[in-house]
Amino acid sequence: MAKIKISLPESFNFSTEIAVRIGDVNYGGHVGNDAILSIIHEARLQFLKHHSYSELDLGGVSLIMADVGIEFKKESFYGDTIIASVAADDFQRVSFDLVYKLEKMVDEKRVIIAIAKTGMVCYDYQIKKICAIPEVVVEKLKA
Repeated sequence: MAKIKISLPESFNFSTEIAVRIGDVNYGGHVGNDAILSIIHEARLQFLKHHSYSELDLGGVSLIMADVGIEFKKESFYGDTIIASVAADDFQRVSFDLVYKLEKMVDEKRVIIAIAKTGMVCYDYQIKKICAIPEVVVEKLKA
């Protein structure tokens, strides 16, 4: 089976801190893969809010997550604070990618615990159709 390989952008224009909750920890005693997906979702919402958008209002259109890929690198545990960096990339007519770098501090150094990518598609819920990304959104998310 081929492994997922996600390329990180040269820089990230947004970063936030997300605390690991006890409910994020699985029977193995570390953050579960489902919780990493939830943390990515929280990072995406904070990234959009930072740019004055939401998943239901991205400059007049909405967003649907079409795909997700996650590379797990290191464990994370209850009490850790995850530094989630987000960047928008690969803009197409109706879609773009969000790339995530999740890190934690270990001995005063950042250590990557996971990297991920979500493919986001613009959608109009009223007419139930995929639609183009507003140009103003592209410019704002690239900055």
